[in-house]
Amino acid sequence: MSSELEAINNEFANNPQGLVEWALAQSSRPICTTNFRPFEAVILHMVSQARPDIPIVWMDSGYNTEATYQFADEVIKQLNLNIVSFVPRRTRAHREALEGPMPGIDDPRHAAFTQEVKIEPFERALREMQPDVWFTALRAEDTPERAKMQPVSRNSDGLLKVAPLLQWSAKDMYQYLQAHNLPNNFDYFDPTKVEEKRECGLHLQH
Repeated sequence: MSSELEAINNEFANNPQGLVEWALAQSSRPICTTNFRPFEAVILHMVSQARPDIPIVWMDSGYNTEATYQFADEVIKQLNLNIVSFVPRRTRAHREALEGPMPGIDDPRHAAFTQEVKIEPFERALREMQPDVWFTALRAEDTPERAKMQPVSRNSDGLLKVAPLLQWSAKDMYQYLQAHNLPNNFDYFDPTKVEEKRECGLHLQH
């Protein structure tokens, strides 16, 4: 990591809103990705309060729960989000007609499934939108891999990846939701992870 990024990480380690504002000041084409999982309204509120028109990029796998779609609709309306959706090239119905239900994590087809429903739509989003800053709601307590990450990093393509909430606990997130009267999602399922502490692969690649 460059000394500049190290200094930024030290300066904003406990100041998520300050980090959001710093990153936006560096950016001409920022995006924030979302999957509308629990506590996701926190990052969506932070970035949209700082820049109301920021594109909120949703890779909708087609495998979300009913509650997640209802939560997404509620948050989009409440925060007036500028949602840009990217979906797999095949619908869930098309995929399952040919290949059957979603493969389990031990199925050799699972990697191809993850590539199709999550990673390919995200890579397409990057190609089409050409962002220079990417906000994500990653938190260190989510997975062992995320615990090793820094709030600000730069990937091999030069994209600045910003995780303002990396050091926040579930309690911090809950208190923010309460303070800002934001809804939450209690019924979320990621078909590419299945297990709560398992990494889906997207953030390992990008």
